[in-house]
Amino acid sequence: MFRTRVLTAAIVLPLAILLIVQGGLWFFGLIALLLTVGTLEFWQMMQRDQLQPNPVFAVALLWVLLLDAQFPELGIMMPGISLLLLGSLGWQLSSREGNPVSDWALTIAGPLYLGWCGYHFIQLRSLPDGLWWLLTALPAIWLADSGAYSIGRAWGRHKLAPAISPGKTWEGWAGGVVVGSLGAAGLAALWDLKAGPTGPTALKGLLLGLLISTLAPIGDLAISMIKRQVGVKDTSTLFPGHGGALDRVDSLLWAAVLGYYFVLWFAV
Repeated sequence: MFRTRVLTAAIVLPLAILLIVQGGLWFFGLIALLLTVGTLEFWQMMQRDQLQPNPVFAVALLWVLLLDAQFPELGIMMPGISLLLLGSLGWQLSSREGNPVSDWALTIAGPLYLGWCGYHFIQLRSLPDGLWWLLTALPAIWLADSGAYSIGRAWGRHKLAPAISPGKTWEGWAGGVVVGSLGAAGLAALWDLKAGPTGPTALKGLLLGLLISTLAPIGDLAISMIKRQVGVKDTSTLFPGHGGALDRVDSLLWAAVLGYYFVLWFAV
């Protein structure tokens, strides 16, 4: 299993970084692909719980949000969301099978969560020096996850959320905060040599890393809560050894939102 995880990471991570650096439609395509798969994974998990959200309306809502982030000049968010809200409710009224209210709510809630957080990936990348901020925010949670795993295995004694994710401990979380914060500070100091005047510095990287490492693990727990309810270990097997798209972006969704507003309010 460990060898599979390492091999998958060795293939996927450099490709993801390349597309982040390329930006534009390349980065948009990466985010759109991952979150479209994530939306379908959410739909499949809900089916395991005898629920039937509509995947067509769900994916359409996701794409309205992402397209508005990439092409704001089109002005599609308000009419798109309006039409999809009304259309999905009308569709649900026409079927009225199973759990229509829950099905409609899940049709909207899943892609709204993924699409709105995904919106911030694209917005963060488009900010002045957004590339460098993105390359600080995302590694912050990767480093925090690695630190939490290693320190939790070595010294973890007190369960963080035993009913949702039994393997996580408070000691691991604290270790992840330290590793993520220091790692983000180090990366920001490195990027400071290349970025412009609104780019990251060591101090801002430390603060951003602290914010993300502290709060972004909630995104992981949120997806774990869903998986626990429907009785699955991973959202899919898309990435061997790592699970599905939702398993890979759960904390990154929070990192994108937190990173965007940190930069917008304190850096730009």
